[in-house]
Amino acid sequence: MLLLDTHALIWLATDLTQLTDVAKAAIRSHALELHVSSITALEISLLTQCGKLEWGKNPLSRFQRALEHHGINEVPIDSAIAWESGQLPSIHRDPFDRIIIATAMEHKMTILTKDRIIPTYPKIKAVWE
Repeated sequence: MLLLDTHALIWLATDLTQLTDVAKAAIRSHALELHVSSITALEISLLTQCGKLEWGKNPLSRFQRALEHHGINEVPIDSAIAWESGQLPSIHRDPFDRIIIATAMEHKMTILTKDRIIPTYPKIKAVWE
């Protein structure tokens, strides 16, 4: 199972040239088991609100269409994931990434991310390059 970091979902939906060949191969080989944390919706919402991401007049609809178009399953944040994200070592301070890391741990997923800090967590497998 492959869990897409927020930037991986954005680039999959808008600009495939930003994805590495390894990332594209991982997406193809996990085509039936692609996932995204529901925290990604919040992160995209904040990015569009502050003007760092242009996703049209209805970013939520675009987010939902991207999930549907690529067959991506949304993983909700439950109390176990929320708790685990708070218990992680203080390697990464970004709360979005901490939720993504905890989600991957809870569901034994590989994370598709260009972030170089995420793979330093114990028991986390990540792919990009």
